[in-house]
Amino acid sequence: MPPVGTTVQDLFPSLSGNGDWPAMSGDIWGVLDPNSTEGLMAQLEKMLASLGSAMPEPQPGTVFDDSNGIIHVHSNAKIGPGVLIEGPAYIGENAEIRQGAYVRKGSWICSRAVVGHCTETKHSVLLPDAKAPHFNYVGDSILGSGVNLGAGCKLSNLRNDGRNILIRDADTGELLEDSGLRKFGAILGEGVQLGCNVVTNPGTIMGMESGAWPNVTVSGLIKPGQTVKE
Repeated sequence: MPPVGTTVQDLFPSLSGNGDWPAMSGDIWGVLDPNSTEGLMAQLEKMLASLGSAMPEPQPGTVFDDSNGIIHVHSNAKIGPGVLIEGPAYIGENAEIRQGAYVRKGSWICSRAVVGHCTETKHSVLLPDAKAPHFNYVGDSILGSGVNLGAGCKLSNLRNDGRNILIRDADTGELLEDSGLRKFGAILGEGVQLGCNVVTNPGTIMGMESGAWPNVTVSGLIKPGQTVKE
């Protein structure tokens, strides 16, 4: 039984069965397991095999590296100059990849999402209308619809000691679950807003409409609507 507040319905209630995003159920972080047959990478590769390769004429300095997997960029997506996209990767309708972004393998960028200037994504999902617009790092993470990362936000995805990432209650520190994952950044529910230079520790889960003030470090399971101030 997933901890209270961590189901797909808790975090992403606007998702329906149809759309350009991966299927998620049960322990929602399970989709971030790179070895799972139901994980992000497996679902992405299956979808890309169906869609086939699609890459626009590159802007100056832009590189599409499909040596390790298919890249599919929707015809209405905007890809700026100086972007590097590594396959397997999917860029959805009206998504925007801005100048100097680095889209690493396993990136699933849904419709109208933004990967901004000098932002790096890796093995992550940006659900429709999620934004990582300025100098962000998004590793092994899921950003819900309407999420916005302030400039310089980093979603840390690896413990210094390399051990499995644990999910804890943010208020009490109580252990809720061992994720079983060595790499797991953050799962941000719909409408989460992070101020500039926020850092989330590995295994952070933030409920809908929660947020954090600038320059704070966030850890654990954050309740819906809660604001982390220090």
